[in-house]
Amino acid sequence: MPQLSTRITTLNAGGDDGWGVFYRARAMAEAGAPVTELTIGEHDTGTDPAILDAMHAAARDGQTGYAMVPGNDSLRDVIASRITDRTGVGTTRDNILVTAGGQAGLFAAHMAACNPGDTALFVEPFYATYPGTHSARPAPGPVPSPTRAEDDFLPDAGDLARAAQDSGAASLLVNSPNNPTGAVYPRETLEALSKVAQAHDLWVISDEVYDTQIWQGAHLSPRALPGMAERTLVIGSMSKSHAMTGSRIGWVCAPHEVVERMVDLATTTTYGLPMYLQEGARFGLSQGPAFEARISAPFRRRRALAHEILGAQDRVGLIPSGGGMFLFLDIRATGLSGEAFADALLDTHGIAVMPGESFGASAAGFVRVAMTVPDARFAEALRTLCAFAAEHSAAA
Repeated sequence: MPQLSTRITTLNAGGDDGWGVFYRARAMAEAGAPVTELTIGEHDTGTDPAILDAMHAAARDGQTGYAMVPGNDSLRDVIASRITDRTGVGTTRDNILVTAGGQAGLFAAHMAACNPGDTALFVEPFYATYPGTHSARPAPGPVPSPTRAEDDFLPDAGDLARAAQDSGAASLLVNSPNNPTGAVYPRETLEALSKVAQAHDLWVISDEVYDTQIWQGAHLSPRALPGMAERTLVIGSMSKSHAMTGSRIGWVCAPHEVVERMVDLATTTTYGLPMYLQEGARFGLSQGPAFEARISAPFRRRRALAHEILGAQDRVGLIPSGGGMFLFLDIRATGLSGEAFADALLDTHGIAVMPGESFGASAAGFVRVAMTVPDARFAEALRTLCAFAAEHSAAA
């Protein structure tokens, strides 16, 4: 048969796309093995019944046909209002493109920001889909900018400036709160990054899907900094804030001229999203911050529980987790790689965690733990993980 394009065959250049342990754990669970999945960011509460009722009512009311490609005006208006309230930056529906989840928003933003041949920077450790999102464009390979555990994985402006200069990058992708590390970028870090972006004329693509899950510090969007609104594309999503992962409702917030062009892209890809799903999102956003706080409460509670458990031992280190639904654990004392640790933990105890190597070379020797099972089960799994690490530390 004809050959596939290099664009599609090089999306996963490394062979393992980072999800190997997750797929294996799912297969074990489907075969009947007891598995505690602490891999992906999937809420254990599910989508709130009131949101599902709003979707159902909209579908029964006939909202099952083609939707406006940029998104329904009513949903774009409430997204814009929420962004204005949360960031202080005036935002209207003209700044909003509704996308098929945050992932489609990331793809659209990079297609808008980068010409064929342009390189794109992103901070490492990174969410596992970032390299493929970059590689899907007709461009050179993506350029990660490593960070260091001793700096709590916060990006260094000098490193980014050198990477931008050396690569001739057109864009910089940042993610705060960060997945996988939980780092919440402080104002001074974001101000330094904004200076790099302006000095090197970079678009900044800011992945802010965890902005409602802040446990320490405060969320600051780069778009709110001086001179940044006109060069920042913000990715948002209903997935984490409203436990609507499967509904695939996200957005890009960008200058009006950028949104107009991204609508052209959406017309040739998704051609809009189901109206009844958009109505569920509009209803969910209309419930306000108290609703979002209720969705995030289990992760705040489990984070405190994890700090108590990890504080009682000295073999597993914890990177300070300022936000998000994950813990990033340092298991280098075991002498195992993150991949070896995760594989052995799954095989011996039926506990699935993500290897740090799934998120880039900077994360080698770490594992990411999702706080996505009920409290008692989560605590038991975390204690077992620590005991497992202690056994291997003694052997090492």
